[in-house]
Amino acid sequence: MIVVAGEALIDLVPRGAGALADLKPALGGGPYNTAVALGRLGSPTAFCSRTSNDAFGQALLDGLRRAGVDVSGVQRGGEPTTLAVATVGTDGSAAYSFYVDGTADRLFSMPAALPAGTRAVSFGTCSLVLEPGASAYEELMRSAAVQGVFTALDPNIRAGLIPDADAYRARFRGWLPSVTLLKLSEEDARWLGGTPREWLAGGPSAVVITHGGDGLTAYTRDGAEHSVPGEKVDVVDTIGAGDTVNAALLHGLAARDALSPEGLAGLGAAGWTRLLRFAARAAAVTCSRAGAEPPYASEVGEP
Repeated sequence: MIVVAGEALIDLVPRGAGALADLKPALGGGPYNTAVALGRLGSPTAFCSRTSNDAFGQALLDGLRRAGVDVSGVQRGGEPTTLAVATVGTDGSAAYSFYVDGTADRLFSMPAALPAGTRAVSFGTCSLVLEPGASAYEELMRSAAVQGVFTALDPNIRAGLIPDADAYRARFRGWLPSVTLLKLSEEDARWLGGTPREWLAGGPSAVVITHGGDGLTAYTRDGAEHSVPGEKVDVVDTIGAGDTVNAALLHGLAARDALSPEGLAGLGAAGWTRLLRFAARAAAVTCSRAGAEPPYASEVGEP
């Protein structure tokens, strides 16, 4: 079982040009997209979050169920669902404005235990920023690490939600001893400051940096770097592409029985290259269609 912990929200995606273009609601949130992608790829997956009892919250849970994701541990509340208004650039890149005050997902509380058979837990995005839920997710991360569970972190920076950048950067560095696999986009890496080698020294066994259409690079504790190019595709938008990379990495590692520091160390050049190519292939499929629509296993082959 791979557990994905974090927010589920509704993306409002423009269907035309201009500030007043019609907006189409879409299921989203970085952790939510990661869970759906894992389910579609065929990994046993559970979602750990808090969702609203409103119609949007029900639609989010239904989307997870369709992907085969276990939602039995999802907390519920009467507060509204978080909304994210997307703006899509000419290159397909997306920026977001968030409506988060008093919403259900930020009131997440620490669960009593992880599901039986949990092999990895994935964290990231808004859920690690918005209190009081952020502290509960942080506690869950530290608890999982103490139990020897593989932990993956994708900060997926949303700068507009972070009131004190320096405090968040310090908090990020404090998470690193509890992180097994750190994944960042180039933009995230620049915003956070530091280098892959500095982050590795803080705790993770591997760091993966995504370069948009130019591919991915993995940095490992032994000083090695492994890079692959991006898959060429006609980009509709990039919504959910990084989340798909998260899922593909975890799915591929699970398939190799490599969800451990020792497993990462044993991949070698050939193993990392194949894993990164699989992640690039999966992300390309997501970029080829509108919104966060990650691929099914039949579309990307074996990891």
